[in-house]
Amino acid sequence: MKSLKENFQQAHIVIIGSGIIGKFNALELSELGFQITIIDPAQLQNSSNAALGLLMGNMYQKRRGRSWDLRKQSIELWPKWITFLQKFNYELNIEKPLVQLTTSEEKFEKLKRFILTFNDLNLRILDKESIIIKNINKAFHTKNIKGIISLKDGRIDAMTLLKTLDKYLKLKNINFVKEEIIKIRKSNKQWISTTRKNENIRSDMVILCNSLKTVDLIDGLSHKIKLKPVLGQAIEVDINDAKVDLLSLPKQFSINSKNIIPTSRNKLIIGSTDEYSTTPEENTFEKLTNFLDKQPSWLKEAKISKKWYGIRSRPIGEPSPIMKNLEEGLIICTGFYKNGILLAPACSKWVANEAKNYLS
Repeated sequence: MKSLKENFQQAHIVIIGSGIIGKFNALELSELGFQITIIDPAQLQNSSNAALGLLMGNMYQKRRGRSWDLRKQSIELWPKWITFLQKFNYELNIEKPLVQLTTSEEKFEKLKRFILTFNDLNLRILDKESIIIKNINKAFHTKNIKGIISLKDGRIDAMTLLKTLDKYLKLKNINFVKEEIIKIRKSNKQWISTTRKNENIRSDMVILCNSLKTVDLIDGLSHKIKLKPVLGQAIEVDINDAKVDLLSLPKQFSINSKNIIPTSRNKLIIGSTDEYSTTPEENTFEKLTNFLDKQPSWLKEAKISKKWYGIRSRPIGEPSPIMKNLEEGLIICTGFYKNGILLAPACSKWVANEAKNYLS
């Protein structure tokens, strides 16, 4: 009798979309023995290239429901996947901890209630005497920053993760097709994906991970799914103030919903995902540095050395992300908003279980 893995080697799965979700699905399915083809016309232009990789899972305040279940599962799975992927890139890791800060007394009281309610040893309130708060207040020339720290959350560098996944998929001889799929249909228990060049790619299963373009492929199949574009953008800035040492700050933290990552003594990254748009506004610097009532002079005078953005998708009228069996052999796994890296392990596990159930 053939093993399950030997049976899967006869099954071909097409993944449309080559962002972190598409590649992570390919990783999990490949480990099960499936033949995988990833299809994407513009691999280097997907939204994953703009991700900062913050893993805000354990400090998520709504500890019930589907969203928490996915976060909780991913928190447990990520260390195992990091260990596995380090065989292909030893530089890949999770930088911990993660610090969440606010200047709002009301929001701080809400954070404190959350910490005290769940009594989680990995979550702690940062009092005003903590070295983290002192260093941040000193650097930003303020006295009213408060917050919490999560020892279990952190950050995975998105570009390092993508390069590691690419290396794994190349070693596994995963087939990449640099084409745009304009139509999918089912014929005789097989799915046919048609490219813009009118070439047909046959598979036993199709997994849609191509964000906003997913809707174009399934509209003809009468699936009422709506996604709206969300702009995620980031800037890298250089500061010119010898008195400020950015390395005295946490490795990753947020202040009033702006994500901040110091990368050297005089350089930091600031990012945010909060615009329902497809093009960034001209005042990117002002928009991303407005997380304090009064900016320190070194931040006002900072110069942008690099800026980038990515278009993500957020479901309309249903929770994020969308994970559904649309038809037999057709799965949608998209609409992650700003949690693609965090939720990748849990969602790929769900996709793998659906594939095993359908193709075994």
